[in-house]
Amino acid sequence: MKTGAEIAASRERLTAALNHKQTDRIPIDFGGTAVTGMHVSCVAALRDHYGLEKHPVRVHEPFQMLGLVEDDLADAMGLDVVGVFPRNTMFGFPAENWKGWRLNGLEILVPGNFNTTVDARGDTLIYPEGDITAPPSGSMPQGGYFFDAIVRQEPFTEETLNPEDNLEEFSAITQEELDHLVRAVLEAEATGRGVIATFGGTAFGDIALVPAPSLKQPKGIRDITEWYVSTSSRQDYVHKIFERECEIGIQNLERIHAALGNRVQAMFVCGTDFGTQTSAFCSVKTFRNLYFPYYKRVNDWVHAHTTWKTFKHSCGSVVKFLPSFIEAGFDILNPVQCSAAGMEPEGLKANFGDSLVFWGGGVDTQKTMPFGTPAEVREQVLRRCEIFSPGGGFVFNGTHNIQAATPIGNIVAMLDAVHEFNGRH
Repeated sequence: MKTGAEIAASRERLTAALNHKQTDRIPIDFGGTAVTGMHVSCVAALRDHYGLEKHPVRVHEPFQMLGLVEDDLADAMGLDVVGVFPRNTMFGFPAENWKGWRLNGLEILVPGNFNTTVDARGDTLIYPEGDITAPPSGSMPQGGYFFDAIVRQEPFTEETLNPEDNLEEFSAITQEELDHLVRAVLEAEATGRGVIATFGGTAFGDIALVPAPSLKQPKGIRDITEWYVSTSSRQDYVHKIFERECEIGIQNLERIHAALGNRVQAMFVCGTDFGTQTSAFCSVKTFRNLYFPYYKRVNDWVHAHTTWKTFKHSCGSVVKFLPSFIEAGFDILNPVQCSAAGMEPEGLKANFGDSLVFWGGGVDTQKTMPFGTPAEVREQVLRRCEIFSPGGGFVFNGTHNIQAATPIGNIVAMLDAVHEFNGRH
């Protein structure tokens, strides 16, 4: 468990790591973003393990059912990072007015507008903005642990496609949202930890927006398969969307930065996945034509006006995109999926470690964490730390969220191993 002095050093430690300076210890993040968190059941199990006050864990991100890591647990885990999130969840309702709910027998807390029904198959349906009179936008299979988006693609023709329809979630930031971000950042700053923020209306080109789980009646292209087809066959349409996203997003960032200043150390820019386990969703040529100009515009604005570092999430084999990510101005790569083709940690560090901060990659969450032994977890964590930590540029996290049904012994072994490494160096 961290002492008060150690917590106070966390922000400086994260800042140093983000600037590729050798740190006294590897900074650790669990819960800072929607792609570096833990399933609510894992958070509950950790609270029990550390003997913390018993109470239901809050689900702050209901799409993936991620649990809120409160300050007492962050202290026990030895975390250096705290996250700031938009006021509204991915289902379009705020994470507030908590109420009880049961997930496979576990008592948890969910937002007040987390309203569900159960269909004839026993699947749990959830509704945009909590409105059960609207078509459901997410489904959790019976006995499942998180929601899948329900595709709600309305018929369209090429003539009826309007780029503005795919911008419904991308609007000017409201004063209510801005006030929320200011409160959240000040609270996060007061912890002494480093702060990473996800701002609403700034998720540029993010494929996660396509299913539109927050909208009651989404228009435009809302089927993920159709969207990927469009990146080849409807590039003019996609360019128009991205152009407007940049205009709106940068205007939002101007207001956000005017309110927050440089209290934030890192900013989540985009969660679009470009890699699969063995290949990629598009060519480098397509990436550079379609995505690159807008990513660069956003990153250039951030770097010209703030001290924030920019965070790019992309699962899978993305090694061939990394030179373009760097040229586009991204500072941080996540989740660093070392099990994907060409993503060996030694090569990533040697070839890109001077330019990219690796935020993740500390342990494999697909195989080692759920199916390995504590000894295997410890061995992999220590090895990854040896590879990624020299010269800074490393924030410890797994390769994506820690999933439900991960053995608590393996989670503890992971945390113990990174602290063991930090104690040696």
